[in-house]
Amino acid sequence: MNAAWLPLTTLATSLFAAVIIFSLPEEARRVRTYINLLAAVAKILLVIVMVGRVSEGYEDTFSFQIVGGVDFVLRADALGVMFAGLSSLLWLCTTIYAIGYLEGAANRKRFFGFFSLCVTSTLGVALSGNLFTFLIFYEMLTLSTYPLVVHAGSAKALAAGRVYLRYTLTAGVVLLLGVVLLYSLTNDHSFASEQGLSPYLDDHRGLLTLIFALLVGGLAVKAAMVPLHGWLPRAMVAPAPVSALLHAVAVVKAGAFGILRVIYDLYGIELSVELGVTTVLAVAASITIIYGSLRAIAQEELKPRLAFSTISQVSYVVLGVSLFGPFGTIGALAHLLHQGLMKVTLFFCAGNYAEELGIHRLDEMDGAGKRMPLTSLAFTVGALGMIGLPPTAGFITKWYLGMGAIEADMYWVVAVLVASSTLNAIYFLPIVHRLWFREGPAMVRGNGLKSSH
Repeated sequence: MNAAWLPLTTLATSLFAAVIIFSLPEEARRVRTYINLLAAVAKILLVIVMVGRVSEGYEDTFSFQIVGGVDFVLRADALGVMFAGLSSLLWLCTTIYAIGYLEGAANRKRFFGFFSLCVTSTLGVALSGNLFTFLIFYEMLTLSTYPLVVHAGSAKALAAGRVYLRYTLTAGVVLLLGVVLLYSLTNDHSFASEQGLSPYLDDHRGLLTLIFALLVGGLAVKAAMVPLHGWLPRAMVAPAPVSALLHAVAVVKAGAFGILRVIYDLYGIELSVELGVTTVLAVAASITIIYGSLRAIAQEELKPRLAFSTISQVSYVVLGVSLFGPFGTIGALAHLLHQGLMKVTLFFCAGNYAEELGIHRLDEMDGAGKRMPLTSLAFTVGALGMIGLPPTAGFITKWYLGMGAIEADMYWVVAVLVASSTLNAIYFLPIVHRLWFREGPAMVRGNGLKSSH
């Protein structure tokens, strides 16, 4: 039995929350908090129901026709529900964090209104049943996150917002062109098509390759793949809750998730391999992984270092998708979840350091573990997970990616994984050392010495 109301209601919880928040006066802080939390909890409960129904073999679908042959479709399938679950959980966590972080700040109504619209867009991306619906929410995500990026209103924030729009709107145009070409070829853009695109291979190999390049190219901007990553480090001017949202689930994950959809649910892994596009994608992901790690090492401020770490880490998902086999798929999906949880933790910690201790640079972090032990413990766990040290989930995802590379006879990928983990250690372990094994300014003064900070 199809419960069409379920994906629609799940999407609507944050949309209605946004509408109500925008209608409330700025000073209605307590009511706004209750609405945010109730909507976030309701969304998690609805996702849990969807998980149960997917496990029983149901794919609840809501659809209506826009024009002839073009439908708006929401579908709760296994991949979409997994991403929706991650989005919903992190929305609740980020909401709780943002309520405290922005206490006393200006323009909270605007922030939480667009924050809810951002979550609506992300859930729409997760539950889209075809490329048309995906494109709608993909562009909504750009428009709803822009006010969050420029929330501070400073010249630096506005400049970062302009860069963000240039990248993401151009990506939307490229993605739209790919969608139009695909529809002109097949008259279908469903993620659940039984035939897929294989029947068009013999007569339209070149066009299929071009469409793939356009679709993945448009998605690679939000996934921050090199050389399309330039917007992400600049967007770090946004408040810490926004940085966490951009990196952990909303934007970069939407790009990586879209690439998953294109390869698994649109082209199919067999056709992708036949076209030879997976090897090119694996090389592009590997370049991004190494480049992001090298740039992270060069950063002297904490948030930019985490930003370049995201550029590197998200491409593990793309790399796993590019490996032809189950191990690579497991590694990609596991890293999608793991990276989201660890990265939101790291950005929460960075926000705490900035607000409580005024720490922004790495050389200011000496002894912070003794001054903020719980925050520093959380940061340490997140950092070790990003490095991939056992027994963290990061080790498990990299293990499966390595097994996938061997299974696909792409042994050079193993070298990329080893090099990347080494680089991860180089830019994370010194921070952990500063937190726990160096004396901070207060301790230096306590010894009668002049502080260097």
